[in-house]
Amino acid sequence: MSKINTIAFIGLGNMGGPMAANLVNGGFAVTAFDLSDEVLTQARAQGCKTVSSIGEAVQGKDAVVTMLPAGKHVRSVYIGANGVFANAKTGALFCDCSTIDVQSARDVAGEAQKLGFSMVDSPVSGGVAAASAGTLAFMVGGPDAAFEAAQSVLEPMAKAIYHAGDSGAGQAAKICNNMLLGITMIGTAEAFVLAKKLGLDSQRFFDISANASGQNWSMTSYCPEPGPVPASPANNGYKPGFSAAMMLKDLRLAQDAAQSSGTATPLGAEAQALYAMFDSLGGGGTDFSGIIEMLNGNMGKV
Repeated sequence: MSKINTIAFIGLGNMGGPMAANLVNGGFAVTAFDLSDEVLTQARAQGCKTVSSIGEAVQGKDAVVTMLPAGKHVRSVYIGANGVFANAKTGALFCDCSTIDVQSARDVAGEAQKLGFSMVDSPVSGGVAAASAGTLAFMVGGPDAAFEAAQSVLEPMAKAIYHAGDSGAGQAAKICNNMLLGITMIGTAEAFVLAKKLGLDSQRFFDISANASGQNWSMTSYCPEPGPVPASPANNGYKPGFSAAMMLKDLRLAQDAAQSSGTATPLGAEAQALYAMFDSLGGGGTDFSGIIEMLNGNMGKV
């Protein structure tokens, strides 16, 4: 595949906006499209050219990057009559960074292949802070040649890029990873709540458990208890780096995948139920680590 110089970016939300800006900083000419005029204004300020349609965005571009809410949106943006497939130039590369169901990723990639395009599913981990810093981890699914081509596009936005396997494997990796993250965050939060109830100082418990068998990423890098990890959202009013509503979305995707594959994931199911409760109590817009406030009985504080 020839060198990629021009990129269309579709979907400029909390993640997509800073990702597009990092592509500009990486030396690419980026043309952006979103349904929101506000985010298009922000994209122009960050060096993107903005247009009023998907077709205009992708015409003549070497690559297309998308960051969209759900599988139905990915299908519509790519396969629709005025979508990416109908307007992209021959041989263009597509990188869908959305987190969606595995089957949708495979279906859209299969359609791309039929039309002679290269495509990868490349969901991300790291949240808004990593999107802004250009330190996302990408989990990529697709053929070897498409993965090799996609690396140059993903690098300005990434600290790590992993080839998970064929089409859909990136989504499978993301869904399984975030199910595990949701489970460990709840367990970590429960441990801190119990430690306090038993009269144990939170910092002392952190110092012990962070160096014992209970150590995990949710504790040492993203601690839900205020104090021990200064950079964690717990010390900023649980302002979301990764919202509870987004965690709930991923846990639902995991449960859908578990049911369709006949896999028993009882802790994943319980994590989904607890985040659904947190969301119903008004916690969806806060960071997913804020579920500790529900366990503390302090929902009025989030």
